[in-house]
Amino acid sequence: MNVLLLGSGGREHALAWAIAASPLLDKLYCAPGNAGIAEVATCVPLDITDHAALAAFCKENRIDLVVVGPEAPLVAGVADDLTAAGIKVFGPSREAARLEGSKGFTKDLCRDLGIPTAAYGRFSDAAAAKAFARKQKLPVVVKADGLAAGKGVVIAETYAEAEEAIDACFGGTFGAAGAEIVIEEFLDGEEASFFALIDGKTALPLGAAQDHKRAFDGDKGPNTGGMGAYSPAPVMTPEMTERVMAEIIRPVVAGMAARGTPYKGVLFAGLMITPEGPKLIEFNVRFGDPECQVLMMRLKSDLLAAVLAACDGVLDNFSLRWHDDAVLTVVMAAQGYPGTPVKGTEIRGLEHAAQVEGVEIFHAGTRRDGSRLIANGGRVLNITARGRTVTEARDRAYEAIARIDWAEGFYRKDIGWRAIARERSAS
Repeated sequence: MNVLLLGSGGREHALAWAIAASPLLDKLYCAPGNAGIAEVATCVPLDITDHAALAAFCKENRIDLVVVGPEAPLVAGVADDLTAAGIKVFGPSREAARLEGSKGFTKDLCRDLGIPTAAYGRFSDAAAAKAFARKQKLPVVVKADGLAAGKGVVIAETYAEAEEAIDACFGGTFGAAGAEIVIEEFLDGEEASFFALIDGKTALPLGAAQDHKRAFDGDKGPNTGGMGAYSPAPVMTPEMTERVMAEIIRPVVAGMAARGTPYKGVLFAGLMITPEGPKLIEFNVRFGDPECQVLMMRLKSDLLAAVLAACDGVLDNFSLRWHDDAVLTVVMAAQGYPGTPVKGTEIRGLEHAAQVEGVEIFHAGTRRDGSRLIANGGRVLNITARGRTVTEARDRAYEAIARIDWAEGFYRKDIGWRAIARERSAS
């Protein structure tokens, strides 16, 4: 079968890598792709916001399935428009994608369905938001309601910081995404990223990971889209996994179906594992980045077959197999990220780095200039390694990084510290 993958980041390179291994695949295209994706797929310069152009390409190239990587096209209704054109799509409809497109919508849905989450308030007025924030216990969380590329969340340690975040949202820092805001209580515990494949009625657990959002070692600095991740997440025991499925995933699947907006695709639940149990921080309507990279290296089953089962509504007859190994990924980012990254610098040594046992390098923001590999984004590379333990995977990833010649890049040196501390205490 012929597949078109939408996106250009590290998540999409990992998906392309996994799809390319499927015996079901005839031809894989990616729009627009990147330098790494071009090694396993044919990259095409399509504008993924132009749904009519996507549909035309699919018909001209006999595309059997479109896999949507990023969230913005889903929130914009790309699945609806392609489905209307008779093209099979892996990803939720516009209405179902509101689970990520509007934090307020999701908070209200959780309230109505009894899904455990942080106490909150929704506001479209700065004065009312500030008055509410002043009554909350510190720290307090301020979120832009809409899509803000992972940067619309502030954990305010003081009321002054909360008011500054409120003013930033309503002042246009996040564009239309900040026209409404959600203010939440701060949840204390251990974060985890949990994924499930959903076919509209059945949810199949797809594994868990933990990522590192802060830019610098010791969980310091600004929030980013993610500086590294590992899987499995030790906090997600079989018992905790079943609680998440029973208390969060299955209720939202049933609730969305009851609304007449059934969810199909992958659902990413950002969780806080608190002393009372799992609580939802947020839903995302796509694979996480960089969590996808570690999940794809752990997945033993055929990803394309699993995606088709979700599209066709037959997950109740499907199961997944996983490698026992741990996988860890370290993000190499361009100086300036998560602000304005320095672009156009040359990266050398990837071939040497990829020779480390158990290592795959997924490209996130790269392009080719002849034979030269050029940094072309904020998060640029995902150095991903498999090992019998998280410690072994971590050591392999950093050994590979040591072989890469890119002075203008930076990375965290403590990815996986929670899991490694657990391994040390258990030994």
